[in-house]
Amino acid sequence: MVIRQRAIQAEDKQERHEAILDAAARLLLRSPERIASMADVADEAGLAKGTVYLYFPSKEELLLAVHERNIDGFFRALIARLDSEAPVQINDVLALTHEYMVEPPLFLPLAARCFGLMAQSVPPEAALAFKQRMGERLMKAGAGLERHFAELEPGGGVALLRHSYALIIGLWQMSAESAGHRFGCPMLTGPGEVPPIFNFAYPDELDRALVALWNGTIGKAGNGDAS
Repeated sequence: MVIRQRAIQAEDKQERHEAILDAAARLLLRSPERIASMADVADEAGLAKGTVYLYFPSKEELLLAVHERNIDGFFRALIARLDSEAPVQINDVLALTHEYMVEPPLFLPLAARCFGLMAQSVPPEAALAFKQRMGERLMKAGAGLERHFAELEPGGGVALLRHSYALIIGLWQMSAESAGHRFGCPMLTGPGEVPPIFNFAYPDELDRALVALWNGTIGKAGNGDAS
């Protein structure tokens, strides 16, 4: 009976945790020009503000948790694909990148914002814990890539994922699309101020950059239909 009660309590805690993350994500999508307060998140989740603080000590750590949940979805899908027996090609990774990173409207601006948060506003121990969890995901996914692509040396899978993520975020920050996301740390925000050189189609440009990176690393043998 005690064990069952503990299980129920654990489930309740997880449900509240997810409800808080859902509420924060909805508020960001609704008002991307501002970061909601903890009181706003509590109201949106239907919880007391003190309850939200029990799960997340600050709004910055809450935003980082929303981002981590987003990126965890990508890694779960990628690792599941790499754990299958079917051959993996670059197009498979591109498809997952679009599904989990490019198409969801919150992923890219929040990811860009979180780089600054970890350097300035998130306590060092929380930032370190986040990086340790990310490291575990990278190691597992990197090992999976090395199983599928013999061209990769030990550690090469992790390096390829690091370089890919840098391309995904950096190219988006350079694009005119980022100018509409104030919390995404855009380069330029005023109307009409974005030079034409930054007015490129981000999804297409990203595909070309990632294919070039992966081809240069593992060769066209793993390219499939990508070009």
